[in-house]
Amino acid sequence: MKRTVAAALALGVGLAAALTGCAASDAGGSGSGKTTLTFWHGYTADDGKKLNKIIDEFNASQSKVTVKYSVKTWQVIGDSLLPALAAKKAPQIVALPAEQLPVYAGKNAFADLGDYYSSSSAAKSIKPEAVTMEEVGGKKYGVPTGFVPLSVVYNKKMFDAAGITSFPKTWDEWLAAAKKLTVDENGDGTPEQYGLALPDRQTVGNGVWASLFYGNGGAIEKNGKAVLDSAANVETLTYWANAVTKDKISPTGLDGIKSDNLFASGKAAMEVGGPWMVAVAAGNKIDAGMAAIPAGPKAQAASAIGVSMGITSTATAAEKKAAETFFDYFYSKKVAAEWSLGSGWPPLTTNVAESAVSSNPTVATLTALADRARPLLPGVIKSSDVLSAVDDATQRALGGEDPAAALKASQLLVQSALSAK
Repeated sequence: MKRTVAAALALGVGLAAALTGCAASDAGGSGSGKTTLTFWHGYTADDGKKLNKIIDEFNASQSKVTVKYSVKTWQVIGDSLLPALAAKKAPQIVALPAEQLPVYAGKNAFADLGDYYSSSSAAKSIKPEAVTMEEVGGKKYGVPTGFVPLSVVYNKKMFDAAGITSFPKTWDEWLAAAKKLTVDENGDGTPEQYGLALPDRQTVGNGVWASLFYGNGGAIEKNGKAVLDSAANVETLTYWANAVTKDKISPTGLDGIKSDNLFASGKAAMEVGGPWMVAVAAGNKIDAGMAAIPAGPKAQAASAIGVSMGITSTATAAEKKAAETFFDYFYSKKVAAEWSLGSGWPPLTTNVAESAVSSNPTVATLTALADRARPLLPGVIKSSDVLSAVDDATQRALGGEDPAAALKASQLLVQSALSAK
C-alpha cells in the first residue's frame, strides 16, 4: 500500500456540505426482501482474492444481503469517492488506507458507527489498538480490515552470503549489516547491491519515517501539536541521511514503489514493508523473511499499516444495517482466522489465538510483533497535508540538505495542517 493524495479532495468544503443530509445512493437497493450492497476495495493481490472469496461465501451463507465487490486501486478509490457521493452513485461500503479515513470523515463521507460498536458482539472482539485508528473527533467512522506493524523484509540468500546469521536487534547493528550487504563490485561509487532500500518520501503505509522517529523517542505530532523538529527527530534524520548519502547503503530518490521494486528485483537486501512483500518476493524467486524493525536508542516501535472499511453517508438505514451484518460475518472467529491466513495480516480480533494462524510463518511473525504497532496520525483530518510536509523534510535531508533546517521548515507546515478546521 502506498499513500495517494486524492485529487477529489480539491472539491473541498462545498462538497462536504452537499453530502450532509444527502439522499440515499442509487448504487444499492433492495427487492424481494434482499438488500444489495456495493463494496469498493483496493486489495489487488492474493489478499484481494481471499477477500472476494469471503464476500462470495457471505453471500452464499444467507439470503437477506448480497455484497457485490468492485476492485479498484487505492488511487482510483481516493480520486472517485467524493465525486461518486455527490452524484449519488457511491458504494455503500468502502475500504481505504486508514490514514485517509479522517480526511473523508471530515467531509461527511462516512456514517458514524458508534451504534454498531456498542451493540455488536463481533465489534467488541476487535483489538482495541486497531479500533483507535477508526476514531475521529470521538466518533468511530470505520472498522479495520488490516492492522499490522511495519517490519523489515530481508533477502535470506544475501544474508547467508554476507555471513549474517541473525537479524539485527539495534539501529547500530542494522546499519552495520546494511553496510556489509552493500556491494560495489567495480568501485565506481554506485553499488550493484544495496543493503537497504530506504525511501525518502511516499513510503509504505506512510510509516517508515514515523517508525524511525518513534525509535529515538520522537514523533510527528502529540495531542494536536507538531513536534516534527524535535531534537530527537533531528538526530534520527541525521543518522539515516548520513547512512544513505555517506555510507551509500541505499540509493537516493526512492519512493515506496521504487523501494519495493529494488527489493523485488534482488538489488537490495532489505526494505521496510508489509506482509504482501513476502509474496511479491516469492513471485520473483526470492526467499524472504520478516523481522521487527530494530530498536532505536529509545524504543522498539513501528507505525502500523492500516486499512479501514466504512459505510458511506449516503447509505440508507436498511443498507447500513445490511453492511453491519457483513461486518459481523467478517469478524466471526472462523472468517477472521481465514482472512488472516489468506491475507498475511495478523488477526484483527481477540477471539483468534496465535496457534490458529501459526501455519503461516509471516502471519505468526507479525502477530508476535503486533503489540509494537502504533496507529499513524489517528483522528487527524488533514493527515495528507501532514504527511506531505514530512515527505518534504525527509526528501530534502536525504538529498543532502541540513536535516535540522528541513525539519524546521516542515514543522510549520505540519502545525498549520493540524490547526486547520
